Parts: sequence; C-alpha cells; structure tokens
Amino acid sequence: MELKFKLVDEKIKIKIPKYQSKDSAGMDLCSSSKKDIVIPPFQSQLIPTNLILEIPKGYEGQIRPRSGLALKHNITVLNSPGTIDSDYRGEVKVLLYNLGNKDFVVKFGDRIAQLIISKYEKVILKQARKLSNTKRGKGGYGSTGL
Repeated sequence: MELKFKLVDEKIKIKIPKYQSKDSAGMDLCSSSKKDIVIPPFQSQLIPTNLILEIPKGYEGQIRPRSGLALKHNITVLNSPGTIDSDYRGEVKVLLYNLGNKDFVVKFGDRIAQLIISKYEKVILKQARKLSNTKRGKGGYGSTGL
C-alpha cells in the first residue's frame, strides 16, 4: 500500500519517515522545528513534523512513543496512541510529554515518535437488554492478575 504525503513547507528538508528494519511496524517521525524545543519536567510541547498525510479510508495513523526516548529520557507521547483520521489534511504534530526530572531538548531532525498505519472496522452500536456471559464477567482493572 502506498501512503501519499506532502510537506507543509517545501524549504524545510526533513527526514521522510521510514521503517528502520525489515520487520518494523512503525516509521519514525522527526521534528521539523528549526528552533530547539525545550520540554521542562512534567510538561508537554507540540512538535511539528512538516508532514501532511493522505491516509486511505478504512485506515488510521497511530502516533506512538519511541521506546528509546522513554527508557533513556522519560519522554512519551501524551495522548498515546494519538489518532490521525483518514480525512485529516493538516500537519501531523506530536504531543511529547517529559516525565523526567530535567529539561529535554528536541532538535531539528530528532526522531520523536513512531507512526503506525492500521486498518480499522466501523461498527453500529446496538443497545441490548442482555449481553453474553463470560468467565471474567464484570472483573475490571487487575482482575486477571499480574
């Protein structure tokens, strides 16, 4: 499947998202901000990517954290996974959050998140008087153990 894209600003030469290995599920998104963006501890910043995507109908883009940023710098994507709908034609931006104790600086070209394109199904909600029983039943958070 092809994924069409265009740049918000043709003069800003960004790294085009790509898979880093043969079996990678996600492509890295990079910062397109010419100015360093500082994210203080326990705060968030919206990071531009200079990308506009044309995601096919029936698919969504998911913005997910990069494991290395999480492990080494306590940086995550605040609304993870963020969803890019197929009818959105604005710039893809990433809401990074700093869970660490010191400032984190995002520089131009830094890999900041992963983009995964995923197929989805639409459903029709139908109210019912009774639902099927399961072994788990109403068990919620932590009910199935660690």
